[in-house]
Amino acid sequence: MISLQNISKQYSGKYLFKDLSLHIEDGNKIAFVGRNGTGKSTLMKIILGEVEADSGKIIQSRFNSVGYLPQDSVYHTGRTLLEEAATAFDDLNQLHERIREISDKISAITSPQGDNSTELQNFIDEMGQAQGILEHREGYNIEIRVKQILSGLGFNEKDMSRMTEEFSGGWQMRIALAKLLLREPTILLLDEPTNHLDMESLEWIEGYLKSYRGSIVLVSHDSRFLDNLVERVIEISMGKATEYTGNYSSYLIQKTQRLEMLQSSLRNRQRMIDSTTRFIERFRYKNTKAKQVQSRIRKLEKMEHIEIDKEESSIFFDFPDPPRAGRVVMEIENLTKSYSNNMVLEKISFIIERGDKIALLGVNGSGKSTLARIIADVDTFQGGFRKPGHNAVISYYAQNIVEELDPDKTTLQTLDAVAPLKSPGELRTLLGCFLFKDDDVFKPVSVLSGGEKSRLALAKMILKPANLLIMDEPTNHLDTQSKAILQRSLKRFSGAYVIVSHDRDFLAPLINKVAVLKDNDLSIYHGNVDDYLDKYHREQEELPSGGDLPESGTPLDIKKNRKRMEAENRQSLYKKLKPLKAALEKIEKETAAYEKKKLEIENSFSDQNTYKNEALVQSLNIEYFQITSRLDSLYDKWMATEEKIGKITAD
Repeated sequence: MISLQNISKQYSGKYLFKDLSLHIEDGNKIAFVGRNGTGKSTLMKIILGEVEADSGKIIQSRFNSVGYLPQDSVYHTGRTLLEEAATAFDDLNQLHERIREISDKISAITSPQGDNSTELQNFIDEMGQAQGILEHREGYNIEIRVKQILSGLGFNEKDMSRMTEEFSGGWQMRIALAKLLLREPTILLLDEPTNHLDMESLEWIEGYLKSYRGSIVLVSHDSRFLDNLVERVIEISMGKATEYTGNYSSYLIQKTQRLEMLQSSLRNRQRMIDSTTRFIERFRYKNTKAKQVQSRIRKLEKMEHIEIDKEESSIFFDFPDPPRAGRVVMEIENLTKSYSNNMVLEKISFIIERGDKIALLGVNGSGKSTLARIIADVDTFQGGFRKPGHNAVISYYAQNIVEELDPDKTTLQTLDAVAPLKSPGELRTLLGCFLFKDDDVFKPVSVLSGGEKSRLALAKMILKPANLLIMDEPTNHLDTQSKAILQRSLKRFSGAYVIVSHDRDFLAPLINKVAVLKDNDLSIYHGNVDDYLDKYHREQEELPSGGDLPESGTPLDIKKNRKRMEAENRQSLYKKLKPLKAALEKIEKETAAYEKKKLEIENSFSDQNTYKNEALVQSLNIEYFQITSRLDSLYDKWMATEEKIGKITAD
């Protein structure tokens, strides 16, 4: 499908990659992996055509269409959510408009004043082609398809009519992702697509991408996501692309094996060089050995060069020792928060104690980030109270913290603004711990990658000792190694923290309490994330099919009540579905009759004798137009009725 041949790209004389070649075939699901700064995102942009390679060429099918999701900085304004997502079908909407124009023109021609059978036939042919395209691409149920994708990505029915500018940065990225999925390009380029998804949306997108018919190229630091999805891993390192077959875990095993083989080859090569060099030095000036010496010199010159990746630098830091706090670090009571008419938190009460390690979970839109901001005292609320405990000192890492960094400041100026009493030397030492070395401290924030911005935000956070850390999606943009180091630093931290995250592998060793936001309320579970998930699944299994809570009473009473409720639910469902199914059956019969008549007319058009009778041709054309118009209406009714049935069944 697409082939990159000897691609090179450099910035300021430093090569990201040189003579890099790779091939992406139809249906491939590929992960680009490598250190931060190796050029994974740049390579995606070269495939997209947004960045031009310095040399090399790209060969691809003329039928290719490429869709790209960047890491961040996507914004939509001026339309409702539904309207914006539907722009993915602009070409189909134009076809609908053209069909309406043709219909008006056919009506004018077939009126008593019109008499142009050739023009009529041309319009009917064009309409048939347009309708064929719409049917092939499911252009008659655009709104249904849009809502299905948006719902999978976590938007609810109320969101559909909201203006896009009302949504935060993370939701803006979801809108962009929804439009990409609706367009169905032959190649999807996704740069950190899971950063702004909750666990439910992550599972949905994972399932959707598994069955995606096109090719997918991913950059992601979510190892579980990659394991479940990709079948090839391409590592970008030292300016070259090395391919591994299998998922991410398989890649790690193969890479270790490959490194061991390279190291063994390198040792053998060095032993050969040492032995040959000693022979040359010993017999260089002996005439009787001149031939052998020259042979060994040529052998050294032709010896293949073996290159092994240098050891990757890692961030290293610990959170400062926390100031001594009281037993209760933060108390929240009857907290209420709403945005206009949208109630987010209603009479929430809980206590954060010294040493609590809390995961804050819930679907997107449940209020996790809002509650985190309120605890951190950076957002207001309408009711209840927030009471910090004795000597409580809070440090806050916002979900969109990389967007809040001043793009015009350098990394050094960014830290200096937070800790003006620190000397430049102290700040440079801290920046070095986060891999900002030498002239990197003078880089403006605007040129930093997402990972570099995240590391800078972490550096800012640890300048002030705190005993309560509030971290909203702290692993976004961090590579696998940096994420592991943050995890180890949090394990060593003796204060309390609240972490909003969908990364189960990251949370697993850190948490002793789970706080779950659902339906404006907060529930607390003791134990780690896996304990909570086990309990949640058990509770779901114990719920009766109607979704009500288990009744009190003896097991026999509960069983009888459950059967009664199930019977009532079935009866209620039957009453709702009966008229809809009857209407659907009537529509299907009428549709079948019209489709049969349409086929008969099409067979007449294929008969050469038909065209000997001009009046018959015109009559058939008019009847054909009327039938196709009626079928369009029936198809719309069919889809609308099926949607109603599907909604009732799902509820």
